[in-house]
Amino acid sequence: MYAADKAAADAGVDSLVLMEAAGTAVVRVIEARWQRRPVTVLCGPGNNGGDGFVVARLLAEKGWHITVGLLGAAESLKGDAAVNAQRWNAIGNILPLAADLLAGDPLVVDALFGAGLSRGLEGAARTIVTAINDRRLSCIAVDVPSGVHGDSGEVLGDGGAARCAVTVTFFRPKPAHFLYPARDLMGELVVADIGIPVKVLAPIHPRTAHNTPALWDLPQRKWSDHKYDRGYAVVIGGDVMTGASRLAARAARRAGAGLLRMAVPESVVALYAADAPGAFVQALETEADLDELLADTRRNGVLIGPGAGVGAVTRARVLKILGTGKAAVLDADAITSFEDDPETLLEAIAAAKGAVVLTPHDGEFRRLFKDSAGSRLARARTAAAASRAIVVLKGADTVVAAPDGRAAIASNAPPWLATGGSGDVLAGFILGLLVQKMPPWSAACAGVWLHGEAGRRAGRGLIAEDLPEALREIFASI
Repeated sequence: MYAADKAAADAGVDSLVLMEAAGTAVVRVIEARWQRRPVTVLCGPGNNGGDGFVVARLLAEKGWHITVGLLGAAESLKGDAAVNAQRWNAIGNILPLAADLLAGDPLVVDALFGAGLSRGLEGAARTIVTAINDRRLSCIAVDVPSGVHGDSGEVLGDGGAARCAVTVTFFRPKPAHFLYPARDLMGELVVADIGIPVKVLAPIHPRTAHNTPALWDLPQRKWSDHKYDRGYAVVIGGDVMTGASRLAARAARRAGAGLLRMAVPESVVALYAADAPGAFVQALETEADLDELLADTRRNGVLIGPGAGVGAVTRARVLKILGTGKAAVLDADAITSFEDDPETLLEAIAAAKGAVVLTPHDGEFRRLFKDSAGSRLARARTAAAASRAIVVLKGADTVVAAPDGRAAIASNAPPWLATGGSGDVLAGFILGLLVQKMPPWSAACAGVWLHGEAGRRAGRGLIAEDLPEALREIFASI
């Protein structure tokens, strides 16, 4: 954003005009959501505080009763923030930041610190943010709630962060708007156009995206396509938690795979076959069975992990699959089986000629990437670079990361997706898209979004079996 602001100025856009537009956007949000009432505007020592002074002045001109508190001395303000402090001072007072500014439980505008904050709140800022939260005051954040790190979504230090009803940011959202714990503090997110030209993005090369259908294109089918053109998926199943691989298989078929074959222990072939009449089922007992299964070049994508079992057999199968050049989705037991020897798996992935997608939840991620640190976004990126795989770090704010540094954050997953088998369905969605020759980055991003949207449409009370059945309606709508 610093680069975008500078590029806008270099293109002839007056920075004071941008600040006026930012304050105007916040005022519009307030007027649309609250009736006229006392407002306390909390201003910080930088440009975020400058935005706050604009908000105060514009609301006062509209007849709202405004109190302004400043962290620091007005004489220390610089640039556009100083100009707008003077404009406000011509019509109202600037008071020192203190908790008594919240007397009477006003509507609060948090313009203390923006996304560039690098340390935890302390002193007067910490005291007043704590008071906002303790009193459950309605609060509007300018850019991000104060106390939040704009890149990581983490709450800095132990000073806390403001809990807001609405957050108004400018030009583009920031990673923190979609990452927990910050996302839980944002309230409604409003992204306002304040006049920064879109062309400034080109030299910035942003590498982080909000995962929506605008980010990827689903495979398009021709009238002449046959089932092999739509891809031939393979799911390796187990004999204990059979539901996991069965859910994944159904998900892959609903996602568009033309054919699907399940390779399972001989003792449960009949169970799998009875459950899925549209899928091929074959026995998988020996190494020769796996060699024969993988020898068919039409079978272009394999999922192993859901219900596969943890141990040497799964480890050996994973390594053999990675050596075939077929697209591979590694989930659950396929990841945990390498807990004691992650280097072997990572070396095999790096040497693989086919696309590889890893789909760990936090626990599985830690088993494979033991020394990873930082935010979820940073950890996913580091893991993707280290493994040379597409990494899907699952959670309420699922992050998809690519080895080249791209990352996408999902925000459409409802809490009721936290149910047994949900992750198996996600792995199946990604497999079904991969075998249709969707690029692995796009297949992972699309699979994650479709999974969240399926959960949203299925609604509270869903079970994992409901998720694949929601895809037909979703595909029709997008």
